[in-house]
Amino acid sequence: MLALCLKVDAQFIGNVGDVQMDERELYTMTKQMGQFIHRFNYEEDQYGKRLYQGDKDFRSTEKRKDVLPLLFDLNNQRTGGTLRDFFIEDLTKNNQYMEFLGGEWYSEVSAKFIWKGKVVDISMIMALEKEGLGSKWVISNVFFSEFQKYFPHGEMAEREKHFLHPMSHELDFMNIYKVFNDPQIIEYYASTDYLPDYLTLFFYEIKQGNLKFDHVENVKFHVFQIDNWYFEVSWFNRRGYNAGWLISNLVYLKDNEKEALLKIYQPKK
Repeated sequence: MLALCLKVDAQFIGNVGDVQMDERELYTMTKQMGQFIHRFNYEEDQYGKRLYQGDKDFRSTEKRKDVLPLLFDLNNQRTGGTLRDFFIEDLTKNNQYMEFLGGEWYSEVSAKFIWKGKVVDISMIMALEKEGLGSKWVISNVFFSEFQKYFPHGEMAEREKHFLHPMSHELDFMNIYKVFNDPQIIEYYASTDYLPDYLTLFFYEIKQGNLKFDHVENVKFHVFQIDNWYFEVSWFNRRGYNAGWLISNLVYLKDNEKEALLKIYQPKK
């Protein structure tokens, strides 16, 4: 996806994917997610010059304020205007930065699979995990519409009709047959805090040979590291000085809202 082919001549023309760019466009494009993080922290300027601790401009608040707006998709109303300005002000005033191993950021890998003979879409949520002295990406959750169909979210009134009497143990659970009368709602008899484990279902279907990987369609990132904020980073392959990995969605979050979302991305945490 990010294959870079450069042709050196007087005008220095290059290609990213199938988009032809001039020299300045190539330098300003945020070509890798690691580069996005460096620019987000102002550890690299908008032209690709790396800055290190000890450099007078390293994580400069004022210069960071100038570069941060360039990391947003400027064609998207959801990532512009007052909300973006408030985010940048909050970010720089409190000196908040992205950390590669800081947790609370995830990659969403949308891929095509073959499931029981038909092509289906599955999104795999990837999380970074420490491994020895380094780290690795692991699958923390999956989203597959066929799995969601197995566990429809019933109305509370409907769920309350299905229960085992608290004195069932005195009858040696002779009434437990009720649990198996309708397999489609068997989860109603589970604990109220039960959540289906889609990742285990995913691995099971692969082990059974029912699900086979085909190819990756798209990748994006979900970032929760900044206090009270969530943002999404997507790839934009286009001409101009606003291309590459850019913020494509921005949401102000309260702490309880953030915790609820994090359970979706990494349910076991």
